Amino acid sequence: MRSRPTSTSKGSEKTFDLLSDHEAATLFGLHDEHLRLIEAEFGVKTVSRGRQLVISGPEAAVEKVGRLLDQLLGLIRSGQYLRRHEVVYAIRAMEKDSGLDLQPIYTDRIEVLSKRQFITPKTAGQKAYVDAIRRHDIVFGIGVAGTGKSYLAVAMAVNALRRQEVSRIILTRPAVEAGESLGFLPGTFEEKVNPYLRPLYDALYEMMDMEKMQRSLDKGVVEVAPLAYMRGRTLNDSFVILDEAQNCTPEQMKMFLTRLGFDSKTVITGDVTQSDLPAGKVSGLAQAREILKDVEGIGFVDFNESDIVRHELVQKIVKAYDRAAGKT
Repeated sequence: MRSRPTSTSKGSEKTFDLLSDHEAATLFGLHDEHLRLIEAEFGVKTVSRGRQLVISGPEAAVEKVGRLLDQLLGLIRSGQYLRRHEVVYAIRAMEKDSGLDLQPIYTDRIEVLSKRQFITPKTAGQKAYVDAIRRHDIVFGIGVAGTGKSYLAVAMAVNALRRQEVSRIILTRPAVEAGESLGFLPGTFEEKVNPYLRPLYDALYEMMDMEKMQRSLDKGVVEVAPLAYMRGRTLNDSFVILDEAQNCTPEQMKMFLTRLGFDSKTVITGDVTQSDLPAGKVSGLAQAREILKDVEGIGFVDFNESDIVRHELVQKIVKAYDRAAGKT
């Protein structure tokens, strides 16, 4: 893509020449929706004529948009198909850090066992998280809802199983309501806690074909169980994920962390702001972060609202609650 910058009394202008109609169509989006997003975010004007795109507006804004378009085109040329939400994430990321290189983020492919074939991180925070899981045997992913903490952990677990780096996947959650309030419900303990484990099953079904998933569950290659079932075990050759860890007590967290066996990885995810523990009860996740922060070999990755990859309204909701709580 060649750009021809010019200056006017009203600001700055850049003309971009694209190499093909496919590049133009992918970059511009359906009915030019990507261009409309860029205009709204940066306060510039875009005019497209076939394979040519002209950006005009304040010089600083035009410069930012130029860098963004260079990055997006690089992704297109690497075979990436840009959907609307990916362009939204790219705009958000470039606004926060105009020097950010999107290429290693969007082209990092985590191969899984489904027709979808691979999962990719969508933000710098997600990329740091995936890299931390590759480097460390224990990783804590801590942050707000919707940032992909559990989803990416499951993807990395399925990838490790696919590559035969582990022989089984174990997914667990503390069932904080599995005491008195569930005691009145009919059914076995497993039936009572199943709703708390459902999000983990949902993620697995996205990563593995239905039949393969069922066979793996039947053979114990994949295990989804309440945290209480981890006590007394040593988990060798396993990829273990503890989800919703903010609901662990300190005793439960210590018990879980000491289950780690040889040739295993453990990922702990949670949001310390959303603990369901009784008032005054210390979260094992918050305590573990303080106790283990200087232990070599353990990785900590923090997520914030800029890493939210759900519907755009989710980020706005998180920000609104933060403002109401006086955080911003």
